[in-house]
Amino acid sequence: MAYLWRKLGFYAVALWAALTINFLIPRLIRGNPVDIILSRFQTRQPPPPEFRRTLEIMFGVSDDPLWIQYLAYLRHLATGDLGTSVTYYPAPVTTVIGQAIPWTLGLVSISLLITMGLGVGLGMVAGWRRGSWLDSLIPSTTFLAAIPYFWLALLLLFLLGGGLGWFPLNGAYDYAHVRMGLTGDFIGSVLYHGVLPALTLVISGIAGWLLGMRNMMVSTMAEDYVVMARAKGLRPRRVMIAYAARNAVLPSVTGFAITLGFFVGGQVATEVVFSYPGVGFALLQAVGSADYPLMQGLFLMISVAVLAANLLVDLLYGLIDPRVRKAG
Repeated sequence: MAYLWRKLGFYAVALWAALTINFLIPRLIRGNPVDIILSRFQTRQPPPPEFRRTLEIMFGVSDDPLWIQYLAYLRHLATGDLGTSVTYYPAPVTTVIGQAIPWTLGLVSISLLITMGLGVGLGMVAGWRRGSWLDSLIPSTTFLAAIPYFWLALLLLFLLGGGLGWFPLNGAYDYAHVRMGLTGDFIGSVLYHGVLPALTLVISGIAGWLLGMRNMMVSTMAEDYVVMARAKGLRPRRVMIAYAARNAVLPSVTGFAITLGFFVGGQVATEVVFSYPGVGFALLQAVGSADYPLMQGLFLMISVAVLAANLLVDLLYGLIDPRVRKAG
């Protein structure tokens, strides 16, 4: 329980820091969302001051001192009020985020599971069979981890989408011919449109998982318990999975928490390139429109999701390896 309370206390402080940064960042960006809203109305006469003041209150624009705005910001968060979006006016921020989350959640979860599964699996085999053709390919694949997500997305879009025409260039499904719903046509269209965005995330992330697992397998195979298992005449497959891989995968569990932050950043860039209607695309629209409430809501959601995933991984790692609980 002491380990649990220490972790919860640490992440509570991290959450408070994330909330504070989330409050400050939009206010450091120039631009008044009220001016953007008023510019959409083609009127010769300026709006009444009362109307402008109402819009400023609605969108969180205030001349009050920062500490008063901060307290109001925390009060609104406690009640679940994230404000009204400028970009999608008059839709509430919670509605916009609620519509974007399913697309991002599906794309990130499937891509991350595929990336981790392939990387850990291939790294395990490459480390077990050192000197094989798979092991010799690893150094040539490490450059994939250095390629920016948006550049790889543009390259795949040009080659597989524009050049060969195998996949659509944008969108999450065929808006013109398919209606949203739990039907075979809709699910098939979503999967078809999600191939290129998911492929971008998988290609960019798999090299790190593969190399990390391979190196840990090589290190673990020199341990006494693996040597003893081999000396006892156990089947090689059992030694590889039950003895070597089981212990070599522990750093990958920690790496999952670290990778998740970079993965979310890559997902944002990927969604922008493919005009995928997820959190990343909504974030771009919010920044372009100086949409303070939507930016704050999206930053908050991403921060909380990453912190929650890191907390879950820390607790899981402590459950798997008792030495972590004692050291912590």
